[in-house]
Amino acid sequence: MEFRDWLEKLGLKPTEKQMKQFEQYHDFLISKNQVMNLTTITIKEEVYLKHFVDSLHLSKATDLNQKSILDVGAGAGFPSIPLKIMFPSIKVTIIDALLKRINFLHELLEILQIDDVTLIHGRAEELTQKESFDIVTARAIAKLNILSELCIPFVKREGLFIAMKSLNFEEELQEARHAIRVLGAIDEKVVVYPLSEELSHVLLIFKKTKSSPSEYPRNYGLIKKKPL
Repeated sequence: MEFRDWLEKLGLKPTEKQMKQFEQYHDFLISKNQVMNLTTITIKEEVYLKHFVDSLHLSKATDLNQKSILDVGAGAGFPSIPLKIMFPSIKVTIIDALLKRINFLHELLEILQIDDVTLIHGRAEELTQKESFDIVTARAIAKLNILSELCIPFVKREGLFIAMKSLNFEEELQEARHAIRVLGAIDEKVVVYPLSEELSHVLLIFKKTKSSPSEYPRNYGLIKKKPL
């Protein structure tokens, strides 16, 4: 399926400017990937499918217009930069622990002529903006019980934590149930979506119903050593 067909299937109608931005994104990603480790996916069709289309499926979880989104450990910008391209009204904040990835994103945003994305070099648990974002998301950077503590404290009450996972999520979800409850969230829904005949991914969507206890998130070493 062509990229534009995928977008139409998602109910998205890209402008020519947006299509050009995705082309520029692909070209810069592949160029930079030759000198730094940004992605193992380098075939053009797969970059579009497994990075761009995959990221844009987050738009099926909730209305994104005018929302504030925190992307934890975004790496090369997924899912938040494809979302920002398609939904210019969203307010994106990205935090990543690796400075070279943040520098890559600075250069990328200049190329795409996007100037209202906040980039932070650091760890999620060092952020001070607790309960500040409508949506906090992360794409497969850690197990869900760890990820929940890195993300849920920064979600506004009535906001969403959306974890992007592979199909084999059931055990992770069971392990994370205690953490999710302690941090003030409840299950909202699970969205399973196919990317190809062989590959499906999942959005695990949780709603923040009460404030997270003030001691969370803890230091990352402690989170990892003693997950909730």
